[in-house]
Amino acid sequence: MTTTESVLEHHLTAFGDQELSAIMDDYREESVVVTNVGTFRGLEEIEGLFADLCEEFDQEGATIDVHQQTVEDEFAYIVWEGKTPDNVYEFATDTFYVPDDTIDFQTFAGDVTPTE
Repeated sequence: MTTTESVLEHHLTAFGDQELSAIMDDYREESVVVTNVGTFRGLEEIEGLFADLCEEFDQEGATIDVHQQTVEDEFAYIVWEGKTPDNVYEFATDTFYVPDDTIDFQTFAGDVTPTE
């Protein structure tokens, strides 16, 4: 297993388990996460983003399904969908740049609709 694969596997497991501290082990102070709602730089901002996501996906009935996972050298790409009491993530993707043992850069894009 490559470093990128192992970091991605750890990240997906930690997010699935809603373990914020384990999620944050995958980032460093210089990490950046770019999303449609903003850019999050450094551990404090990234932790705030994931704290909100963990709260949302930790609700009863929340689901997340990864449909595609591709790793090429230092890059990983996933396609997923999810549903929470707050939102439907009909189509979502994340791309990760993992040059060493941490996610240095991540992007998220998704079709997210509030539940009615």
